[in-house]
Amino acid sequence: MSEQSGRPRRPAKPYRRPQKDPVRILAFEALRAVDERDAYANLVLPPLLRKAREKGDFDARDAALATELVYGTLRRQGTYDSVISACVDRPLREVDPPVLDVLSLGVHQLLGTRIPAHAAVSASVELARVVLGDGRAKFVNAVLRKVAQDDLDGWIAKVAPPYEDDPEDHLAVVHSHPRWVVSALWDSLGGGRAGIEDLLEADNDRPEVTLVARPGRSTAEELLREESAVPGRWSPYAVRLAEGGEPGAVEAVREGRAGVQDEGSQLVALALANAPLDGPDRMWLDGCAGPGGKAALLAALAAERGAVLLAAEKQPHRAGLVAKALRGNPGPYQVIAADGTRPPWQPASFDRVLVDVPCTGLGALRRRPEARWRRRPEDLEGFGPLQRSLLRTALDSVRAGGVVGYATCSPHLAETRAVVADLLKERPDTELIDARPLLPGVPALGDGPDVQLWPHLHGTDAMYLALIRRTP
Repeated sequence: MSEQSGRPRRPAKPYRRPQKDPVRILAFEALRAVDERDAYANLVLPPLLRKAREKGDFDARDAALATELVYGTLRRQGTYDSVISACVDRPLREVDPPVLDVLSLGVHQLLGTRIPAHAAVSASVELARVVLGDGRAKFVNAVLRKVAQDDLDGWIAKVAPPYEDDPEDHLAVVHSHPRWVVSALWDSLGGGRAGIEDLLEADNDRPEVTLVARPGRSTAEELLREESAVPGRWSPYAVRLAEGGEPGAVEAVREGRAGVQDEGSQLVALALANAPLDGPDRMWLDGCAGPGGKAALLAALAAERGAVLLAAEKQPHRAGLVAKALRGNPGPYQVIAADGTRPPWQPASFDRVLVDVPCTGLGALRRRPEARWRRRPEDLEGFGPLQRSLLRTALDSVRAGGVVGYATCSPHLAETRAVVADLLKERPDTELIDARPLLPGVPALGDGPDVQLWPHLHGTDAMYLALIRRTP
């Protein structure tokens, strides 16, 4: 009995240890790696999943949920940040990054999945107790309970400015892209609201796994025998794993006779290989070959014609990846570590040259959703001189009558048409070839002569290609 009140004292609740959820802990670890080390989820997540499976913690459903939590959170990070901002009493920059990661995972479960609200909040609070401690778990609980009061559409109506007042900012919040990226993509795409919304939505879709059958070593027919495999849309060598199949389980991929390669990248290599030449067709060059997908396809195509590919890559470790991709090619080839802006080969040595130049990567946001938050407009200033230098060297490297393919996985006009236009002005001994006939059956290729592929129109990364003939 209490001496002051005379009433019995309520016994204290025993402390309950937090429940460890391996799926959500793994998702949190992946997000922390992306945030702390500037890692890419597509490189971080597979080894984490493999380790979890080896420990016996995971089955296929667990792996699928962890993957959805990581990629879904990264794709919608901008939208979720706007929602979280409306539910906390401080700027997001003052919220500790690990706390923000737990909150973002919770918001994705609440607004982006079918997980019941009470389960999403409870699981997130338990995760917070494990990785953050009980004190900050209370903060997570309070914020997520506010978020749970509305659905995604309701929150967007609250946090996104009206389209009529600020179209680009509205689209940036709704579709989770930085405003400057929305503006750049819209400029390149042209047209009205429907097209840009379709593109931004496609950027947030989970891409299919696409395989390439390397000529002379595998066939699309062989790959189509795999479970859930369906034909590619445009490339005769492409096969899609429609149910998100595991490419490492495909025998031809394990043996290097096939690879994982977006269909847009395949089309770029095929267009260059099939471009009409004046004169011989014996020596080909891939001047920016890492990590080796296009080089492997080009080397196989060259071998069918008795031609030889030289694959050059500046970074030695990436040159090693190229060598691995080309190992077993049916014809002769060579891989060297060399700077494409200061080449060791003689001018006019090649009949066909590909330069898939370093870029902002804005064309592959489906595969690397975190890249949209890392890039800045000023990055273009760094890439521009390098892109022009690589194209200039490529034009020097091809003989008169030969063809250069300038490619980039970015649709930004500063990385595509502006670069090509500058070099055409600088080089009177060049002319553009219409690339569209070299992509047979592919629709919506625009006015040409260059080609811009789009996720929402072609189901590919947003690859750009210009074909340039060196004239006498």
